[in-house]
Amino acid sequence: QVQLVESGGGLVQPGGSLRLSCATSGSGFSDNAMGWYRQVPEKQRELVARVSSRGTVTYADSVKGRFTISRDNAKNTVFLQMNSLKPEDTAVYYCNTQRPTAWGIRDYWGQGTQVTVSS
Repeated sequence: QVQLVESGGGLVQPGGSLRLSCATSGSGFSDNAMGWYRQVPEKQRELVARVSSRGTVTYADSVKGRFTISRDNAKNTVFLQMNSLKPEDTAVYYCNTQRPTAWGIRDYWGQGTQVTVSS
């Protein structure tokens, strides 16, 4: 069973920084991509950043140049360094991974961590 636990959210002023962490338990961390998503009320969850098992990264256009995703396979942890934060970055941030099953691909999600950017 895969479990994801996010941490590092909070309240920060515009222009500030936060670092989110997602600790993963269960097998297969290094063999699978990890992603960070975010969601605001009444909107769909959106992909913020993703890192493949080989370290290839992709970002949403809205965060390119400000956010950096990284992974530590020795610690089964993925990070999201967020710099130059803007009020529109305010959201609940979720960690995600997937695992193959006999019935297809299964998504795993953390409980989410709130990020609020406000003066």
